[in-house]
Amino acid sequence: MSAAVLHHLGVGAATNHTVLADAAVAASADVETDDDLQLALFALYASAYGSVPAFDPELEWEPSLIATRGVIERAFETALRARILPPELPAATADAVARALFTLTAADGGPSLSRHLAKKATLDQAHEFLVHRSVYTLREADPHSWAIPRLTGRPKAALVEIQSDEYGGGDPERVHAELFARAVRAAGLSDAYGAYVDDVPAVTLASHNAMSMFGLNRRLLGAIVGHLAAFEMTSSIPNRLYAEGLRRLGFDDDVCGYFDEHVEADAVHEQIAARDLAGTLAEDRPDLLPDILFGAAACLSVDGRVGEHLLDAWGRGASSLRPEDAR
Repeated sequence: MSAAVLHHLGVGAATNHTVLADAAVAASADVETDDDLQLALFALYASAYGSVPAFDPELEWEPSLIATRGVIERAFETALRARILPPELPAATADAVARALFTLTAADGGPSLSRHLAKKATLDQAHEFLVHRSVYTLREADPHSWAIPRLTGRPKAALVEIQSDEYGGGDPERVHAELFARAVRAAGLSDAYGAYVDDVPAVTLASHNAMSMFGLNRRLLGAIVGHLAAFEMTSSIPNRLYAEGLRRLGFDDDVCGYFDEHVEADAVHEQIAARDLAGTLAEDRPDLLPDILFGAAACLSVDGRVGEHLLDAWGRGASSLRPEDAR
């Protein structure tokens, strides 16, 4: 199915990918770990982002491609909602929502990939970590920016404040995606977007696809706001540990600078994201409160599966990347 999608996007020749998508969804035991479904969804989102130059921009809204995207999105969202139980809803006030989000993120019991990288990771594992991160981070902030035109007033101002920092505050050299591109180049890896898509498993694509799905669908506005809140609230300390681990392995500031940047910036962003963004959106739109909490819980859960995958593979002395014969 993903081959049919890629053929249509790359060559422009229509295929039967929507029929194949229906069949693939019906046959899938777990949409989040299904390489075929997650690769196809990643490619369809890449068309919207314009991140793969080979994809014809005239096909961005081609009806059959949008239909196929819808088939996969419905299955993906249904799977996430069935697996992830958000916490009890707080009152729809900025303070109550912020407290609920801090409680949720503080209680996250996922595996500590950052502590492993800080203390135990090998050089090969550090390179694999950067490969996994490249799928999202070379487009950092873009999935959440889809929400800007859909917000008004206080939450819009809060999101723009966060995103301004993400995009370098007007300095192209400080754009976070560019800082990460500099990091992977300095680590001897490719900074070409999508260079490692064939190397990473479905769970890594699913992490990026979840935020893209939330951002690109207006009906999921609450989910993308909640996702960003949880993302920012669980970033500062892990990035400090990532930087420590990378320096332990001999990487210099060209690699570690990206992670250093996020230690202070995200400590500020977490306060803005929790209260001024998510909290005021809940005040203005109480109907979105359930999805705000769902998006936050989904961020923790989906990213937690990525961490579990890496640590499980490394614990077995194996690579976290897909085997050569599967690429």
